[in-house]
Amino acid sequence: MSLSIVILAAGKGTRMKSAQAKVMHHLAGRPLLQHVIDTATAIMPAQLTVVAGNGAAQVLPFLANQNIATVMQEQQLGTGHAVMQARLGIESADQVLVLYGDVPLTQVATLQALIAATTPTGLGILTTELADPTGYGRIVRNDGGDVVCITEQKDAGADTLKIKEVNSGIMLLPSQWLLSSLDKLSNHNAQGEYYLTDMVALAVDDGLVIDTVCCQDNAEVAGVNNRIQLAELERHYQLRQAERLMMAGVTLVDPARLDVRGELSVGSDISIDANVIFEGKVSLADNVDIGANCIIKDAVIGEGSVILPNSMIDSSVVGAGANIGPFARLRPGTVLADKAKIGNFVETKNANIGLGSKVNHLSYIGDTDMGAGVNIGAGTITCNYDGANKFKTVIGDNAFIGSDSQLVAPVTVGEGATIGAGTTLRKDAPEGKLTLTKSQQKTVEGWVRPVKKI
Repeated sequence: MSLSIVILAAGKGTRMKSAQAKVMHHLAGRPLLQHVIDTATAIMPAQLTVVAGNGAAQVLPFLANQNIATVMQEQQLGTGHAVMQARLGIESADQVLVLYGDVPLTQVATLQALIAATTPTGLGILTTELADPTGYGRIVRNDGGDVVCITEQKDAGADTLKIKEVNSGIMLLPSQWLLSSLDKLSNHNAQGEYYLTDMVALAVDDGLVIDTVCCQDNAEVAGVNNRIQLAELERHYQLRQAERLMMAGVTLVDPARLDVRGELSVGSDISIDANVIFEGKVSLADNVDIGANCIIKDAVIGEGSVILPNSMIDSSVVGAGANIGPFARLRPGTVLADKAKIGNFVETKNANIGLGSKVNHLSYIGDTDMGAGVNIGAGTITCNYDGANKFKTVIGDNAFIGSDSQLVAPVTVGEGATIGAGTTLRKDAPEGKLTLTKSQQKTVEGWVRPVKKI
């Protein structure tokens, strides 16, 4: 059976109180719509179509970058009307699955279960049961338990409002039947809209088998209509990530204070303190220890490395047994070899730090190739920028750079060289020798410290 997926993403999102399109608001570092697209793509449909409308100026460029087919719903006249706009994406498929751009947490396994449970020529509905179903369309069944219709909140009577089983909006329909039935939809209801849910009553009239799958996790079918709901789903998502990590052998000091905003792969016996944020694609090897308040983005962290509190690592590779922080910042292009050390208030960028080399405190190392066993004194700067161009500093194995030195690139420090404290190095320093810039010390007699004028 070939499958087409249609994602409805044309709603205005008035309750978000935002100029940003609702489906472009972020959850776990990605737009809501991206979560739905990723889930849909994982099912490998023959065709994927997004129906855009409100906020199209933001949504369409976003989709164009992913080469996803789009159609416009110029007037928002309901979910049924939205599906009407996607006819071309439905025609060649046997079944069509309708998803929503503001329902981000539906799992692939849940949708696969719906597909498996639905009769190929029938209609499938993903439902859930809510303690408070206010606002949701109710699943109305006959005495035999068969679904007869879905009644929206504003059209429901007192008895119908007591029903706890609700429609998620996610439906699987036979494509050709859907195409022939769309024109039968009516907007004679409290909202004056064409409801896709009215397809259920049409299916009953036409004798289609109606199958349902009840989703146990309400968050999987929860939509985002305001920022409170967005925050609630964010926490639900993050708790699910925390549970996954702990089951994989990671110790989380506080599972409620973790944010995974991308893809995090882990080894075992990892320890993560509170308020750590992972962004992009991050890999942690065995026995990594991460202190509180760290932000790690697009990075690989080697086995046994320790990242002390309040450190930031971005687009960098950290070898095994390295030590970073506290308050260190590794900027893109940093590569630390095994057992390297980056201390407090040290910033690196586009730098290769060799085996066991140390930059312990208050230094900036940029555009640098550093050998093994190098010791960088406090306050050292590699001056890599002349105001127009970047230049490289090369530091050989076992060199010692004294505190408060400035290495003005392009410059090379030879293997085993020593640079005296306070040196401004403008020429290459030979290996194995002491290089320093001298300044005669003197005391000025008769000098008086200035005082503030009153």
